[in-house]
Amino acid sequence: MTRFAAFSLSLLSMSQAFAAGDMQGMDHSRMADMQGMDHSQMGDLQGMDDGMMQPAAPTESRTPIPTLTDADRAAMFTSHAGHQIHDSALNTYFLADKLEWQNADDASTLAWDVSGWIGGDIDRLWLRSEGERSNGKTEDAEIQALWGHAISPWWEVVSGVRQDFKPGAPQTWAAFGVQGMALYNFEAEATAFLGENGQSAVRLEGDYDILLTNRLILQPTAELNVYGKNDPQRGLGSGLANTEAGLRLRYEIRREFAPYIGVTWNRTYGNTADYAREEGEDRSEARLVLGVRMWF
Repeated sequence: MTRFAAFSLSLLSMSQAFAAGDMQGMDHSRMADMQGMDHSQMGDLQGMDDGMMQPAAPTESRTPIPTLTDADRAAMFTSHAGHQIHDSALNTYFLADKLEWQNADDASTLAWDVSGWIGGDIDRLWLRSEGERSNGKTEDAEIQALWGHAISPWWEVVSGVRQDFKPGAPQTWAAFGVQGMALYNFEAEATAFLGENGQSAVRLEGDYDILLTNRLILQPTAELNVYGKNDPQRGLGSGLANTEAGLRLRYEIRREFAPYIGVTWNRTYGNTADYAREEGEDRSEARLVLGVRMWF
């Protein structure tokens, strides 16, 4: 073989080698591109598949709605038919505000102050009674029958008659007044009386409950009596005749039943004090009281 032929063969071999190298480089790059494209596309497809495979949130309840029968409706809802108007109902109430023993100077005294009513929310018949007994003898006693008519949720006007049994001879009065609850739960009564022989009188009463605990209650009370003219037979003078202030501490064993202990202070004034002095009585007197308060 000549030198020229050998040189030609070597050149051919080198060209083939370069061609093979170019092919391999091109194949690797394209394969890499194809692999990268395939992986990204597969990721996108997987993401799309995962999103499409996740179930959508339900928009309607799958719990079946039961069909209500007439019995079910009757159990769920009460009928409003047949209800009575409250103020047309006939109700009753009784309160023994004072049933007590008093340690008076002369002798022990039993005193009472009770009231009650029958009727509705607007119109009621009221009955009141108060008095005292000492040494088995009634010293003071009266009873009132009044018709009450509500003029607001907390106040009512009353009118009727009052009958005095003691002291002195029985006496009848016509009665007019108002009663109710003022600010801060202060209960008040104001009553005017017109009696026989032109006698007149005014009585003011009030009490207030101070809750020391849910069951322990302190009750201050006050009463004031004024008369239009002298009545020597009954020991009553004109003007301010007498006052009574009390302080009672009660414990409500039940709301309807409460024993109590307290003190009262009585005082007479003017001509009434003069009449009391003539009878040998003190102008003022403090008493220890023990009693029970109840209502139903």
